[in-house]
Amino acid sequence: MNLENIKQMYPKVFKTLPEDLDELRYLMVIDENYMDEDSDEFDGMDPEDFNYLLYITDTLQEAVGEEVIVALVKKLKVHKEIQEFYLSEIDLYGLQTGLDKEGIGHMVLSTLEEVMA
Repeated sequence: MNLENIKQMYPKVFKTLPEDLDELRYLMVIDENYMDEDSDEFDGMDPEDFNYLLYITDTLQEAVGEEVIVALVKKLKVHKEIQEFYLSEIDLYGLQTGLDKEGIGHMVLSTLEEVMA
């Protein structure tokens, strides 16, 4: 997914983004969750329970605002594609889903598009 796709598919979200944004990674980071033996950082998100970690960047949070991020969290908690949802912080979530990284990105952006007034 590139910025041109976001512009076409998610116009409300795109309009809020900074003009100098040139990469999708500045919006969200989606990583597979795995057992990292060298770190205790994500102990609350066991890979058996949550197969992906989703981080919403400060750039996206500032672009859409706190109210929209709170609405996003509420929608993701009950989203049909998410079997388990864990809110670690307002910007960091554990997800158990059958979607791949691109599917998660589309799910998040379409949910944002939905909740933006």
